[in-house]
Amino acid sequence: MDINNNIEKVLITEDALDKRIAELASQITTDYMEKDLVMICLLKGSISYFAHLCEKITLPIEYEFLRASSYHGATTTGEVKLLHVPTISLKNRHVIIVEDIIDTGLTLAAIQKVIEQMEPASLEITTLLDKPSRRLDYTVIPKYVGFIIPDEFVVGFGLDYDEKYRNLPYIGVLKKEIYKK
Repeated sequence: MDINNNIEKVLITEDALDKRIAELASQITTDYMEKDLVMICLLKGSISYFAHLCEKITLPIEYEFLRASSYHGATTTGEVKLLHVPTISLKNRHVIIVEDIIDTGLTLAAIQKVIEQMEPASLEITTLLDKPSRRLDYTVIPKYVGFIIPDEFVVGFGLDYDEKYRNLPYIGVLKKEIYKK
């Protein structure tokens, strides 16, 4: 089975992703010059965005990983579970949380609270995709946004449906018959 056959349409091409990520990396490099920067990757969906973004930032940065979940299949459960939290000190350091997509904002709001308790000098969010039409928690305000997208079920470039489709090099809209079984 070719996973590309389950995509209704390509929403964001590989070239558009590369271009926008380079722009965001340049802005982060400018904003964090001479600062102690920690980039926190939210596993698993943010891996592709995180890797591409960090390789284009021309500053010394430290990586950290956090794993949280509020999804089961195609729907959010509303309950946020933190499965892995940062193990390094974030006190007085500049932190950027790297997210793949902000949908309701509930997961990221819970993560922000955990990170804020670690007393960073600053805390910002970058997200590859922002879906503001679905936002339920308006305290989540990303500083660095790749693309604002419509309310469609997207996969690719790290985003999944049932742990599949992460390896697509673009962002695509999944056919409804795939996730509405």
